[in-house]
Amino acid sequence: MDYDLAIIGGGWAGFNAAIRARQLGLKVCLVEKDKIGGTCLNRGCIPTKALIQSTKIYSLICKSSDFGIETTNPQINFQRIQSRKDKIVQQLSQGMNFMLKGIDFIPKEARILSPETISIGDRNIRVKFILIATGSRPAELRNIKFDGKKILSSDDVLNLTRIPRSLLIIGGGVIGCEFASLFSVLGAQVTIVEKMPQLLPGEDKEIAKKIETIFKKRGIKVSTDTDALSLDLGNYELVLLSIGRVPQTYGLGIDNLGVNLEKDRIVVDEYLRSNIPNIYAAGDCCCAKFMLAHFAAYQGRVAAQNIACPGNPKRADNAVIPSCIFTDPEIASVGLNEDGAKNKGIDVLINKFDFLGSGMARILGETEGFIKIISDKNTSNVLGASIIGPRATELIGIFSLAISNNLKISQIKDTIFAHPTLSEGIQEALSKDYGL
Repeated sequence: MDYDLAIIGGGWAGFNAAIRARQLGLKVCLVEKDKIGGTCLNRGCIPTKALIQSTKIYSLICKSSDFGIETTNPQINFQRIQSRKDKIVQQLSQGMNFMLKGIDFIPKEARILSPETISIGDRNIRVKFILIATGSRPAELRNIKFDGKKILSSDDVLNLTRIPRSLLIIGGGVIGCEFASLFSVLGAQVTIVEKMPQLLPGEDKEIAKKIETIFKKRGIKVSTDTDALSLDLGNYELVLLSIGRVPQTYGLGIDNLGVNLEKDRIVVDEYLRSNIPNIYAAGDCCCAKFMLAHFAAYQGRVAAQNIACPGNPKRADNAVIPSCIFTDPEIASVGLNEDGAKNKGIDVLINKFDFLGSGMARILGETEGFIKIISDKNTSNVLGASIIGPRATELIGIFSLAISNNLKISQIKDTIFAHPTLSEGIQEALSKDYGL
């Protein structure tokens, strides 16, 4: 055998799997036809957040007089914003390549010929195990498809050389809301439409309503319960189609092997193994519910562990998965939201804290938003939390830890939080002897 494990896909699932497999003593090759880091590094998490940080700096400069700092006519240099984004991606890519020491990285396209044979370029390799981690790609509508000019995917938007005068965003999910927030600050007239009754379907209703109110206050046009096919796309300079993502499994050859698929998604068991015993899958190509980089990384590590230690398999069953949305203000959630808990028949206690009451939020000049904590009224266990406001994506980690360890409200309430910090708001919310 040439390798103990061949991993197809160098995104967050594949990369983390390769590192873990190497640590466990396997001879590993990582095959990636594009660039190391996959969607997350090259077309998703990292570049979008780099752009968002630039707009946050611009927004802060524009209100600097509130902090006693006078500035004159700040200007947006979109080319330099894009250059900074590209530099960050390049630097992180170099770091990831360095971390692959001891792993054969093969920058070519792979096709699985049999459960033990993979074709890579002009040669075949023999392997004991295969891990498929090919990720996902932006989804299209049947009657609205990407053309790279007028109708753009989230990949296309990252390569724009100028700011559009008007931008229609079809899809009010995470990607759509992040780009709406971003481009409105850059000066584009943004319209966002969502077919469901609320922005961010699946998120807490109060959170969704709050971000809709903030968007409208900032001049973003929001239409929910709206079918994009009812719109005249000619009224907008550019259209971003962001209705979700679909698994990227076509062309691998797995259909010829009899690997079970469900809507192009690889079906795996609780150990991330397909119906072919030595073929595993991790990340977006097999996960329908949580298409998140950090969850893909978790699955990649678990899959590598199970391949290396088949006598002691580990279930990929950690359900405490935080969701982070980098709008302005940020949004984050973990565990059950209010509707989710009530739908399970749980008698819930709701504790809230508004950032208007936070000393640090006032110091930062970011007081819009709130912390909402869901707990079981009978057991006092923390079940979930939703946050909209400053540093929400960092604060949510406290609740991930709390839910993972079955902490009760009293245990968090009795913890000493530093002052003045935003995290004090968590204690303030729980210090009330009553909920809602």
